[in-house]
Amino acid sequence: MQLQLQDLCKQYGTKCAVNHVNASLSPGVYGLLGANGAGKTTLMRMICGVLKPTSGSIRLNGKTIEELGEQYYSHLGYMPQDFGFYPDFTAREFMLYMAAVKGLDTKTAKKRTEQLLHMVNLHEVANKKVKSYSGGMKQRLGIAQAELNHPLILILDEPTAGLDPKERIRFRNLISDFAKEKIVILSTHIVSDVSYIADYILMMKNGQFLLSEPIETVTEGIKGKVWEFLVDNKKVEEYSRHLSVVNLHHENNMVRLRVVSDTAPMADAVTVEPSLEDLFLYHFGEDAQSERSNDYAG
Repeated sequence: MQLQLQDLCKQYGTKCAVNHVNASLSPGVYGLLGANGAGKTTLMRMICGVLKPTSGSIRLNGKTIEELGEQYYSHLGYMPQDFGFYPDFTAREFMLYMAAVKGLDTKTAKKRTEQLLHMVNLHEVANKKVKSYSGGMKQRLGIAQAELNHPLILILDEPTAGLDPKERIRFRNLISDFAKEKIVILSTHIVSDVSYIADYILMMKNGQFLLSEPIETVTEGIKGKVWEFLVDNKKVEEYSRHLSVVNLHHENNMVRLRVVSDTAPMADAVTVEPSLEDLFLYHFGEDAQSERSNDYAG
């Protein structure tokens, strides 16, 4: 199975939200990383047929999604960033409603609903109204509805935004369970959400792919550019103003800084093995630092 994005563009007036994107995706988990406004959501909406490209094409096994029509959408599962629930529905009612929308027959809909409610650990509260659910419970219900039709392509747009760390871990585990023999595209600006489960990384900036690499080799390009060194506590703010600080750790009266820099930030700085978070900060700088701060604050 191959999902092909060919010279894909989306223009809004003079702004190019997606700019000549090309990729060929086979089964596996793809982490689509980028700062807010990078074009991730626009790209995913085009893959799902919610938006039409200005130019270019999306193909499944060589045929465009327009040629395939309903056959394409029957293979698709989608969890948008702002998923709309009917608050007065119970989870079971909502799942059965979504199964009907997706064209499942009554017997299959009931069986699949019960299977998925068990899988996402909502079976015991399946008769409670969705408006009484926590954010994490709603997100689990969102991925359950996306899985109703056994999709071959599963699209998840910022699925863990706003969740606490425990729910984020639970959600990542769910995605890993669902990912077998599918193309899973997980869009996020939260790097830890993909570092554990992604097979490939697609990094997007200004509507284009900066890189498309297997998770094992994605940080090769910044080897020798991640540094650690100790500074006096009083100098931390000074270094933070002109360096991309990934992390800081207090050690007695000193602070160990981890920074991303093309050159050594000071004489006794030592290079360390780069991480996906280092790579993200290297490409997105202040935008990445601001978003990380917001995520940790939540």
